[in-house]
Amino acid sequence: MTDRLQDDDALAEIFAFLALKAGAAIMRVRASGARARIKSDSSPVCDADLLAEEIILEGLVRLAPRFPIVAEELCASGGTPEIDRGPFFLVDPLDGTREFLEGRDCFSVNIALIRNGAPAVGAVYAPARGEMFVAGSRAWTFVAEPGGGMPPRAEWRELHVRPMPERDAVAVASRSHLDTGTKRFLGRLTVRDIVPLGSSLKFCLLAAGEADVYPRFGPTMEWDTAAGDAVLRRAGGVVLDLSGAPAVYGKAAREFANGPFIAWGDPSAAARFRASGVC
Repeated sequence: MTDRLQDDDALAEIFAFLALKAGAAIMRVRASGARARIKSDSSPVCDADLLAEEIILEGLVRLAPRFPIVAEELCASGGTPEIDRGPFFLVDPLDGTREFLEGRDCFSVNIALIRNGAPAVGAVYAPARGEMFVAGSRAWTFVAEPGGGMPPRAEWRELHVRPMPERDAVAVASRSHLDTGTKRFLGRLTVRDIVPLGSSLKFCLLAAGEADVYPRFGPTMEWDTAAGDAVLRRAGGVVLDLSGAPAVYGKAAREFANGPFIAWGDPSAAARFRASGVC
């Protein structure tokens, strides 16, 4: 393993660079008009997904030729790698393809490194918003336009979760999958506002201290959540399954499908609600 692969902050910067490059390609496709089709799992894919993934995979292979890469479109085409107990990369080249195709701005590029079943390093880039979120030894955010460069590290803003207020908490939820379980869960909290949002940006709102809880009972895949989970964990938050254990990555036997989870900005709030029997 090279020095760069042992330095989480250096890796976070590399992930951010690759996400910026992929984001620029996505925006070029958007400007010229994306061509889309429906995959066998009924989710959409377009040429922006494929181009962005090609850019990211090329960069990751160059960085770490022996690391397995679990990427959404690669897996969809039958290219799922063998995962052992070692580290591996998780990639969603365009998280929120529906939002992208509908002309919204809440889609993202997600790149993560998994170690010991947990997200250790991540980058979430929202190219239409020019917002980058990264997780290395800590979590940061900065403004970076597609096709532009990254600002110097001194201009990165460190992210910290906030204590969950007793009243007027803010929840984030999937724009496309606001299901009955999510509504039931949120109905048992003192939530002032529910912000509908696509892609892994939901984790980033919690990491930035702008929201408090993100419940997800509908289906997700590991590449959907790993990078945002990394950012939230480094900012001080937690992502827990329904038993109260941290979310685990590398579930190859389940084809990398997640179970239900609840992301909390404030871990003490998660503990209080579990103790009270709310979740």
